[in-house]
Amino acid sequence: MVFANLLFLYAFMALCIICYFISKNTVYRNIVLVAFSMIFYAFGEPVYVFLLIFSVTVNFLAGLYIDKFRESKAGFVLTGLTLVFDIGVLVGFKYTGFFIENINAVSGLDLPVPPDDIMPIGISFFTFQIISYILDCYWGKIHVQKSWFKLLMYISLFPQLIAGPIVRYSTIEGQIDHRRTDPADITEGIARISIGLGKKVILANNLHTIVEALFSAGSLGSLSVAGTWYGVIVYAMQVYFDFSGYSDIAIGLGRLFGFKFDENFRYPFISKNITEFWQRWHISLGSFFRDYLLYVTIFGKRRQYLNLFLVWFCTGFWHGASWNYIIWGLYFGFFILIERLIGNKRLKKLPAAVSHIYSLLVITIGFGIFYFEDIGQLGTFLGNLVGANGNPLTDRISLMSMASNCWLIAACIICCLPIIPWVKKKYKELAQSSAYIYARTAACIFIFMLSSVLLVNATNNPFIYWNF
Repeated sequence: MVFANLLFLYAFMALCIICYFISKNTVYRNIVLVAFSMIFYAFGEPVYVFLLIFSVTVNFLAGLYIDKFRESKAGFVLTGLTLVFDIGVLVGFKYTGFFIENINAVSGLDLPVPPDDIMPIGISFFTFQIISYILDCYWGKIHVQKSWFKLLMYISLFPQLIAGPIVRYSTIEGQIDHRRTDPADITEGIARISIGLGKKVILANNLHTIVEALFSAGSLGSLSVAGTWYGVIVYAMQVYFDFSGYSDIAIGLGRLFGFKFDENFRYPFISKNITEFWQRWHISLGSFFRDYLLYVTIFGKRRQYLNLFLVWFCTGFWHGASWNYIIWGLYFGFFILIERLIGNKRLKKLPAAVSHIYSLLVITIGFGIFYFEDIGQLGTFLGNLVGANGNPLTDRISLMSMASNCWLIAACIICCLPIIPWVKKKYKELAQSSAYIYARTAACIFIFMLSSVLLVNATNNPFIYWNF
């Protein structure tokens, strides 16, 4: 089941909200959320519900004993074993095929490769939530959860179960037992759901059509320099609106149920350097690696360059079992290393225009690396960017696409900019006026209804990050 689906919007979500609010207290409301979360996850692959429950059970018991023996060597050993189990489950389902394929390629063997469809949806996200819970228990940053059912609710909560954001237990620890939904939460929650739906259905889906036409295997080799740049820029915006749209819906749903999830995107394309970009893009993942890997003494005495390499290798590999994702992660890690060597003070002295152009170039090329899993096609793409494949400067198909989609592209560029936050900050009285509130409400209703109409003939609207 996906968020951008009429069945979800008008049946599942509506019924869940009704059942939630007619429940008389938090205990019953938690039961409603767990029940609907299990249905949500089981809708496409019911067998993996048992894997989710088993993983929660193992980590629940581990958490209790880690809390009990935290100060002893036994606590350290148990934490390590639990992490081995969690990472082992993730690696087993997600990366086994990748490892076997590479072993076959190097050794000449013909070992059977498991099919791609055995990977549980969202396993990367809920595994990282479990890992953050276990490590925070060991470090004493949270109180261990003594109710198996409540831990299950935290891990399985359907708004963030499939594609994040990666919600840490510490963020909602107090909200599990004590939360309320006031009118402001309902208003803001519905608005975020509408905006996220619009990002996905109105913007990302239409951008996806352009990208597929330009980057299909048959047309990539003949694509012009301008067409290649145009295609990868469109793809960068598609990923942004697709993923940030999902995060908006997840945050909005959480708000309706009284949970306040942290923001996952803050207008990343306005960044002046790559370090800032990763402080604005997929914030929950970046902060996870920063807090649980970068500043942990994995190599004995902390060595920042080795840890930095490990973080960006893992960041790339987390996104998918393919070499292009590893290259993509190390690519960004390289530029962050360069920026660290240069230093923030020197970077700030660069003209703003130069900083933005540098960032957008690096980011845009990075999305091309992200898109092409086939290394041969990736090489063709990189050659196309500079005309190294003998491709022309322009081509008729790309120019026609630019002309016919100019309004869509313009709207997407505007939506990438923090115009509304700027207006609200600049004109505080206007942002608090009834006229602004009515206009915002009307806009959200229009976006929701337009998205619903566009979904009538849509057969499949998977979010990009569901694959991770």
